[in-house]
Amino acid sequence: MPKQKQLQVSAIENGTVIDHIPAASLFYVIAILGLDQIPNQTTFGANLDSHKFGKKAIIKVADKFFERDEINKISLVAPHAKLNIIRGYEVVEKRDVTIPDEVVGIVKCFNPKCVTNNEGVLTRFRVEDKEDLALKCHYCEKITSRDELQMV
Repeated sequence: MPKQKQLQVSAIENGTVIDHIPAASLFYVIAILGLDQIPNQTTFGANLDSHKFGKKAIIKVADKFFERDEINKISLVAPHAKLNIIRGYEVVEKRDVTIPDEVVGIVKCFNPKCVTNNEGVLTRFRVEDKEDLALKCHYCEKITSRDELQMV
């Protein structure tokens, strides 16, 4: 049997690798972290084979180290994502993402009559249920679920 060839994405010397992103959530993660607005070298792969998830995505950002609260925001759309901190081409730290207690300015309120959808007020939610994801709006108190998530 001939040896299979695989294309590899080049390693980064220093930075962050976000792995185990559901393939369909890749561009949400890019938007949530503002990766389309930074000058750093950013590499992403979509629809990569994953034994655990079927298909996954990965993002590598050179010379960028995210704060925990920044990374935890991606848990809304990629709850099983893994974070690898790279220094000198070596993984020096691995982290899981966790859903934060409060979500500000990322997600739209599901209620079309909410002040945040009509008057340009910054959205603010308290996380009521981290397992099934239920976000309670600070202003109208309506619950937004994972299925109803829309990014701002």
